[in-house]
Amino acid sequence: MDDGKPSGPRTKWWSRPSTDRDRPAGPEEDGAAATGVADASGTAPAGPGGTTGPTAGERLPHTTPDGDYTPAPPVAAPPPAADRGTPAPAEPAPPAAEPHVHRTQPLHAPDEYSTPPYGGPGPWAPAPPVQRPVATPAHGTPVPPPYAGTDGHGTAAPPVAAAPAQGGQEHHTDPWPPPHTVPQQHPVPQPPGQTPQQTSQWMRYDPWGAPRQPLSHPGPGQGVDDVRPRKARRGTVLVGAALLALLAGGIGGGVGAYVERNGGLTTVELPQSGRDAGGRAPDSVAGIAASALPGVVTLHVNGSAESGTGTGFVLDDRGHILTNNHVVAPAGSNGDITVTFSGGESAAAEIVGKDSGYDLAVVKVTGVSGLTPLPLGNSDNVRVGDPVVAIGAPFDLSNTVTSGIISAKERPITAGGEKGDGTDVSYVDALQTDAPINPGNSGGPLVDAEARVIGINSAIRAADSGSGLDGGQSGSIGLGFAIPINQGKRVAEELISTGKATHPVIGVTLDMEFTGDGAKVGGKAAGGASAVTEGGPADKAGIRSGDIITEVEGQRVHSGEELIVKIRAHRPGDRLGLVLTRGGKELSMTLTLGSASGT
Repeated sequence: MDDGKPSGPRTKWWSRPSTDRDRPAGPEEDGAAATGVADASGTAPAGPGGTTGPTAGERLPHTTPDGDYTPAPPVAAPPPAADRGTPAPAEPAPPAAEPHVHRTQPLHAPDEYSTPPYGGPGPWAPAPPVQRPVATPAHGTPVPPPYAGTDGHGTAAPPVAAAPAQGGQEHHTDPWPPPHTVPQQHPVPQPPGQTPQQTSQWMRYDPWGAPRQPLSHPGPGQGVDDVRPRKARRGTVLVGAALLALLAGGIGGGVGAYVERNGGLTTVELPQSGRDAGGRAPDSVAGIAASALPGVVTLHVNGSAESGTGTGFVLDDRGHILTNNHVVAPAGSNGDITVTFSGGESAAAEIVGKDSGYDLAVVKVTGVSGLTPLPLGNSDNVRVGDPVVAIGAPFDLSNTVTSGIISAKERPITAGGEKGDGTDVSYVDALQTDAPINPGNSGGPLVDAEARVIGINSAIRAADSGSGLDGGQSGSIGLGFAIPINQGKRVAEELISTGKATHPVIGVTLDMEFTGDGAKVGGKAAGGASAVTEGGPADKAGIRSGDIITEVEGQRVHSGEELIVKIRAHRPGDRLGLVLTRGGKELSMTLTLGSASGT
């Protein structure tokens, strides 16, 4: 369609003018542009349509005889400068202007509406602004011609002043041929050294710009000048991170120290039941111990040669205390005995009486009130398997309570005999218990379920030294022996009343070397006298020398020691039934026990 357009001939591609209007004008060029006349080099003034002829030094296409144009040979571009900050070497002055030569004119006049692509932009379609190419930047990346002369975002970069040429005049070079520019009807003069700012949106797209940049973000390009501020910001970030790490470390260390010293950030409270009234059943071990402990004491004995520790219990409110003879034996005739009660009070004590045959002794404390005597039970009522509690001071650990049962009754044991003459040997028809008894428990009470005393703890069977009162130091192996309280009561009453105890006897001398079954009456006594005491209980019953006694009150007797134990389990004056063997015949007889003074 040619509506609205001139009907004259159209320009062809070879008639498109090329100017240098986009370059920064020098001082000489400014004057020519302002007056609109040709300069001294013979440049033609602007023709119709605002176009200008070729200027001095401009490369023109070669004309062929047929009127066509051939492009001029390319001119090598000067090498780029090594650094943007290094001035380029001065170029020689341009050659003198060529004389004006007649050139073939186009066949038609230029389009006065400047319709693309034949001329300038028309009134309905503004052409995109033209950009100038520049030399390769210092980074070594060539910039395509469409974006040369800008900062990579479409904004024109400030011009770089060229080095002055010889003769003191500046010479501007253009390594690339200037693209086609649209002639202006009324050129606007620009101040010297400035380039007009182009703000069109077409200039803001930069396909060679830095990654992750907004497509329409104008601003300075990323060059050498951006490195230093970025390093400064990075240093600030590193310093801030270091300070934050130090602060966090200090806080963490403080919290850790607090947790280590205080066991946590909060106080831990575990669930726990409240306090009870403290009452226990009377027949429980705790109830028995609570009832019996106030009447149990610990004895510390110091003599001229030895010392020892034992246990005792209060018999009455007058201060009489029952214990073992071997406990107070180290004191001798002038030793010291100290009694310590369960509450911690202490008092001096003296010996009232003792008997080595029964291994019992009574001491008395004076000036002490509030005593708690222990009730005495009946050892004849004890049955095997009954629960019992032993209280004492094993290895001087006072108020120690252990429990067990009655393991056996009427265990004939002998203890002592260190003197060798038999005067210190004890014969006990004992109660056996598995309640732990250790050295220091001697003389302490063995009580039943009603906290009544049924025995006096006297001996243990030790694994290393056999049987004996406090024999051995290896501790309890579950074989403890106690003197029945019935025997202890009788002996204690005699010791308190007379200071001595009486022993029941049958009036015979036994053959302790006999190895057969039973107790054999000896042939002769010491000094050649008869083994059967004349007028004694045995003589009156008809016992003769050589008879072998096999039973006492229906219980078998296997040795002379067992016969003594069985007899001493009774009181003087008791009637005993015996079974004996004489000449291979078994005989039965009855006798009344006599009495002998103890030692």
